[in-house]
Amino acid sequence: MEQIANEALALPSEARALLADRLVESLDPSEDGLLKKLWTNEALKRRDEVRSGLVKTIPADEALAQVRRAVTQ
Repeated sequence: MEQIANEALALPSEARALLADRLVESLDPSEDGLLKKLWTNEALKRRDEVRSGLVKTIPADEALAQVRRAVTQ
């Protein structure tokens, strides 16, 4: 699995995104509940980090500009 992961990480960004989509789509639907629970827990954790001041938010336009710069490099 480590070799496959390393090869996948060497792909261009767009190819990695497509591969990630295919992998997610291939997951067993019975595991969907577990994935939803994990994402819910992550969302709640992030919300709590923002509310507590542990994480500082930035405006959406600034975040999008950072993402655009990162993907065009």
